[in-house]
Amino acid sequence: MTKTLTITEVVTSLNEAESRFNIRRNDNLDFFSEWQDNLPELTQSERETLDRIKTSYLYNSADGSMTEATVNLLLVSPLLYLAGFCDPPYKLKGEKSVEFTVEERDETYRGRIDALVLKNQFWLTLIESKQTKFSFSVAIPQALAYMMANPHPTQPSFGLITNGDNFLFLKLIQEPVGYYDLSTDFSIFARPHNELYNVLQIMKRIGTLIT
Repeated sequence: MTKTLTITEVVTSLNEAESRFNIRRNDNLDFFSEWQDNLPELTQSERETLDRIKTSYLYNSADGSMTEATVNLLLVSPLLYLAGFCDPPYKLKGEKSVEFTVEERDETYRGRIDALVLKNQFWLTLIESKQTKFSFSVAIPQALAYMMANPHPTQPSFGLITNGDNFLFLKLIQEPVGYYDLSTDFSIFARPHNELYNVLQIMKRIGTLIT
């Protein structure tokens, strides 16, 4: 009999995700080159908008940790808009229920992802900024779990995790061998360069791949 499990309850570490889903991290830099190579140039207008977004976020976060809804309003939604994910041919879905089965273990996993963009190939996980580093480390294996729900396992899927302060991209391929890798960690506090430039460039690059 197939067991039904809740992702947030059983997938709490990278070791757990790797064991349950039979995936391994690929340390070859060529495996996840999309976050570094062939990135599109940003317009001056886009850079100015990102500077405003960063300034506004830092101003509002100075009073303390912000709720998920506030981070979404100030940061995530503008980035999705600038990346073009709110326009055709993309389709943005919030609070999307996901379910997939690992036949080898006779287990079905269920959960809810914050945002799903186009063809189940781009997943966005927004975590509460007040949860800090611990939640960020837990969010990585859980994002990989959500990405396992890609109905096209031979095609790569991509993820973005953010708590507002930091951003991390993921890539997962399930077949013929399950591999994943992570980008570097981008921070909104970085100086003097605004690393939101990098985040938007990578989002745009991924957008061209999944279409």
